[in-house]
Amino acid sequence: QVQLVESGGGLVQPGGSLRLSCAASGSIGSINAMGWHRQAPGKQRELVATVTSGGTTNYADSVKGRFTISRDNAKNTVYLHMNSLKPEDTAVYYCNADVRQRNRINFYSYWGQGTQVTVSS
Repeated sequence: QVQLVESGGGLVQPGGSLRLSCAASGSIGSINAMGWHRQAPGKQRELVATVTSGGTTNYADSVKGRFTISRDNAKNTVYLHMNSLKPEDTAVYYCNADVRQRNRINFYSYWGQGTQVTVSS
């Protein structure tokens, strides 16, 4: 099995910064894309950012220039550095990874349990 565990959420004032981490563990053969999504109350889950195993990144327009996604392939960990946070960034943030388990052929998408980010004064 594969588990994704997020950490780093919390309460921050507008204009502040936070760093989220998500570590994948278990029977991991290889990981393709990793990413972050978020879901605000009453809204659908939306993509925030993704990063491929080769380091290519993609961002939602709403976070470009403020958020940076990165990963440490040796640690099977993805990070989201969030700067200049706004109240509209308030949401539960979920990490996601496309993982192939050891001795398996196909990749499957796994999700973390989510971590709350609240931006408020």
